[in-house]
Amino acid sequence: MPGHPHLPKPKKLILDRRTILDDLLQLDNSMDCQQRVLGLENSFRERILNTNLRLPAKESYFDRFNTNPFVLLIHALRRRYTVVSEIEQDLVLAKSFSSLETAAGRMVEDITLEHYGWTQSTSEMHSTYSIIDGTAIRDGVGEFVSLKSGPRCLNDTMAENYADSILTHAPDWGKDGGLSALNFTYGVLYGTKKKSNKKDWHILRNIVEKSTDYGATVVDDARDRWWCQVNIDGIEVRTDVRIGLDWWEHLGGSTCALEVWVAMIRACIGPLMTPTVEDEFIIPDMANIISTEHVSDSYNVSLLQRSQLPWLFFIARHFCDELT
Repeated sequence: MPGHPHLPKPKKLILDRRTILDDLLQLDNSMDCQQRVLGLENSFRERILNTNLRLPAKESYFDRFNTNPFVLLIHALRRRYTVVSEIEQDLVLAKSFSSLETAAGRMVEDITLEHYGWTQSTSEMHSTYSIIDGTAIRDGVGEFVSLKSGPRCLNDTMAENYADSILTHAPDWGKDGGLSALNFTYGVLYGTKKKSNKKDWHILRNIVEKSTDYGATVVDDARDRWWCQVNIDGIEVRTDVRIGLDWWEHLGGSTCALEVWVAMIRACIGPLMTPTVEDEFIIPDMANIISTEHVSDSYNVSLLQRSQLPWLFFIARHFCDELT
C-alpha cells in the first residue's frame, strides 16, 4: 500500500568513523564537555546499579513467554543443551531485553533531561501534561517534549491521540507559562527517520487535518517535512518529530549525542588492559562496524580507552543508516 503523498522521504543518514574520532578528540579537549560526561557517567552508573532489573512478577510466568516448542528443541540441539534449566537462561535473557527497553529509555530520559537543563514532567495519566516528559524555556519560547525509546513505538491510533492531545492542551501549556509561542517535540532516543515506521510523521498530518475541529489555524503544514505549525487561541504551536541525533542536538547541542554515548560506555564497559583477539561474529557486518583497523596507533583520548572504541562504533551504528 503506497504511503501518504506528502510523507517526507528521508535521505540515508551516514556517519563516518573519522568524524566520530575527531569529535571525540574535541570533546576530550573541552573541560566543560568532560565535566558533563563524568556527571552523566556517575548518574547512569548509580541508577543502573540501584535499579531492580529482574523481570516483573507478572511477566515471569511461562505463559507470558509465548514460546514455540519446536524452536526450543532445535535451539537446544544447536547449543548442545541437555537440561531444561540451560534453555531457561536464554528465555529469560530474551524476555529481559524486551522488558529493559522501557526501563532503559526512562532512565536515559530522566538523567539527560536533568543534566542538560530541562525539567522533568511527572503528571498523571489523562491530565493536561500527561504526554509531556520534559520542559524548558529558551529565549521566551516554551519547549515541551514527549520521548520514546525507539523509532517504531507508534501505531495509527497513538499518532492520532498525540495530535488530539497537542491541539487540546497546547493552549493551556502556553497560558500556564505565560507563553505566546511553544515548541512540542516528539523525540526518539535512537534510530533515524529512515528506520522509523513513519507513524510519527502522521502526528503532524493529524494536527493539520484536525486543526479546524479545534479552532486552530494552520500556519505551516507538514507537506514533505518533519514539522508543522498552527495558531491556537493566539499561541503559535510548532510540532517537530526529532529522531536520534536530531533529538540529542535539540536537547543539548552538537556534542550532546557523543557525550551521552561516551558516558554510557564509561558507566557500563570497563577498559581492557591488554588487547584481546576478536571473536568471530555471526552477524556478517558486525566485524566491520566495530573495526578499529584504521585508527592510528597515536590516537589517544582520556575519556575512552582503545579497547572501548569498538563499543563507540557499535553504539554509533544505532544512530545512522550507514557507518563508513
